[in-house]
Amino acid sequence: MRIDVLTLFPEMFENVLNCSILRIAREKALVQYNLFNIRDYAENRRCVDDRPYGGGAGMVMKPEPVFNTVETVEQQAGPCRKKILLTPQGVKFNQQIARELSRESYLMFICGHYEGIDERIRLGLDVFELSIGDYVMSGGEIPAMVVIDAVVRLIPGVLGDSESVVNESFADTLLEYPQYTRPAEYRGMKVPEILISGNHQKIKEWQRENAVKRTIEKRPDILKKI
Repeated sequence: MRIDVLTLFPEMFENVLNCSILRIAREKALVQYNLFNIRDYAENRRCVDDRPYGGGAGMVMKPEPVFNTVETVEQQAGPCRKKILLTPQGVKFNQQIARELSRESYLMFICGHYEGIDERIRLGLDVFELSIGDYVMSGGEIPAMVVIDAVVRLIPGVLGDSESVVNESFADTLLEYPQYTRPAEYRGMKVPEILISGNHQKIKEWQRENAVKRTIEKRPDILKKI
């Protein structure tokens, strides 16, 4: 998978993409990350935003630098059919969308900033608008990192154990069951006996039962969708 990130702050991504699963995915040659600074494609490199027409607080990102960046990148890499614009107005991101995006060969993330973006970016670039939740952040950079992390780990071969993806929260719409490791007892809290019994069938039953129980307790809204 090729992942291009168009942003005013590429330095925000460097440590994130060089750590943990995202780094491993690149080392396995399963994903390629490319960072593009939108400022580099502005006609006036110092001017990527301006005051909004009609008045209002803050500054709005201009369309010209974003269009220039997208068009230059696509001239080099070819058309990207999945250009993702991170915005509170977008479809709310979830595990199903992560799975769908993990099947793509090329993703482009466009990170807005400041008070917002010129509406012509949304209208003219055929973007897929995506939100990570009903709250406002300073820009699209951190939401882009969230989506990239959730997507890349689903690419076949990235995780060493394919069961890891299958058994995670939301993988089958339920939250994940409680997890334990050594020691068997810590500060008076013991690992459930069934987990150290060696009875794999009973363990699976316990895991499923507790996944349902945890979902009922913490996210009953999920069960309503099943």
